[in-house]
Amino acid sequence: MTTLIRNVTLSILLVLAPVSGVLADEYADAIQAFKGAGQSGELFKTAYGYAVFPTIGKGGLVVGGARGKGQVYEKGKHIGDATMTQITAGLQAGGEAFSEIIFFENKAALDQFTQGNFEFGAQAQAVAITAGASAGASTGGGASASASATQHDAAAAGAYYKGMAVFTVAKGGLMYEASIGGQKFNYKPL
Repeated sequence: MTTLIRNVTLSILLVLAPVSGVLADEYADAIQAFKGAGQSGELFKTAYGYAVFPTIGKGGLVVGGARGKGQVYEKGKHIGDATMTQITAGLQAGGEAFSEIIFFENKAALDQFTQGNFEFGAQAQAVAITAGASAGASTGGGASASASATQHDAAAAGAYYKGMAVFTVAKGGLMYEASIGGQKFNYKPL
């Protein structure tokens, strides 16, 4: 049974995993979407740096996973690349794709992320920027998000926690489960 669950999870990940050669335009588009989304847009003005993941594919059936490739920026300059992976177990079914950005409040937070392998603990939270009037969501019981008709006009509210603030924008799919706890990041400098 364990082999079956592992094979189903790997199959879902292969279908949802973004192509490794993500175009630069996808990064620019994701950054623009977050810049136009309320407080996440404001954080570009004050954050020391950020990591942006234009497409993270996530899927599962009891056991699930997510994967996406991103770029890390320090003071607006691309300094390296990152890969996010997440394995989850529990009540979940479906698949989705979303964009994610992690803002670093200061150099210490960026350094913590770029030490090679970084993982969000269970207490980590993300503000979900979603389409729809007054829609809101967060993980970990933290801040919530209000939203508008499109991801480009979305509004969000959030704050730094331990030097980092995380925002997500749904791109498509349907999945019963939302969490950034357990996300693992592998960083490679340029």
